[in-house]
Amino acid sequence: MELTDNLNIVQFKPLITPEQLKEKLPLTDETAHIAAESRRLLQAILTNEDRRRIVIAGPCSLHDKEASYDYARRLKNLQDKFAKKLLIIMRTYFEKPRTTIGWKGMIYDPYLDGSYDIEEGLIRARDILLEIGKIGLPCATEFLDPIVPQYLADLISWVAIGARTTESQIHRQMASGLSMPVGFKNSTDGNLTAAVDAVSAATSAHSFLGIGRDGQVIIAETRGNKFCHLVMRGGADCPNYEAEYVAFAGVLLKKAKISNGIIIDCSHANSYKDYRLQRDALLDIAGQIKGGTNLIAGVMLESFITAGSQKPAKPEKPAYGQSLTDGCIGWEETEELINIFADAVRL
Repeated sequence: MELTDNLNIVQFKPLITPEQLKEKLPLTDETAHIAAESRRLLQAILTNEDRRRIVIAGPCSLHDKEASYDYARRLKNLQDKFAKKLLIIMRTYFEKPRTTIGWKGMIYDPYLDGSYDIEEGLIRARDILLEIGKIGLPCATEFLDPIVPQYLADLISWVAIGARTTESQIHRQMASGLSMPVGFKNSTDGNLTAAVDAVSAATSAHSFLGIGRDGQVIIAETRGNKFCHLVMRGGADCPNYEAEYVAFAGVLLKKAKISNGIIIDCSHANSYKDYRLQRDALLDIAGQIKGGTNLIAGVMLESFITAGSQKPAKPEKPAYGQSLTDGCIGWEETEELINIFADAVRL
């Protein structure tokens, strides 16, 4: 019989199951408390029951555990300083969607050499999340592959669905079953409608294919996630962080009967993909918050220890504390901007 299946598959490799990974790297009581408590606070801020604001800050993607821990300790000091005004969550991204090709993130290529040791990537990602939990910070990430949450979601406080996947039914279904607030980014062209539709869809119940903790293929039945919300990240050559865009988003959300606040991403199209322009976005947003808006629940910053970005070039060792993907603001500016943002919050 002529073969008609798997014609472009080179090989299938066995993968550690979610249950096996969690046995290898178990959730601690301390980290579980941080995740659970920060989720509750996120929910309260998104619904305006708590007047604090959210700051999601960190590298575009993680690649170096020591630099990640260094950054986390610095961010924890700011969280302690501004705990009465801010909930600071570290951006811990392990999957990177690519427009064409490129490094796909630590989960897929942890050695930065094209070896694609995905099992090692999952182990490293979970280990880093556990260590950041020990430092005392909640973590945020983007889930790209719908299988990955079974390995990591117990350690995550906030999830983004990216601009390229917001229209994906698979990701809307996945979000409906996640245990933490989920932010849907507007489309890359700046259109908000797809993200508003995604929020509405993810608040509803769904049934879909997935895997269980033991690796068994299952049907997941969800009750819907009522803490999904809009993330505004700008569009093609047009930022959308200014007051008129925020007001327009408010009208769309009210029409769709969505009451959760929004988060504004200071990076990506809101900075014209120039990390140095994140400052302009944050200062404008801080002014809106100081002016009394309740719609803006928080901001996102792409930030690391050293400003800018680099390309991994084996066998050279990457520069310490600098992004391998999008450019990031450096630590001194991060500290300055978070101080400014905290000062704008009126309780």
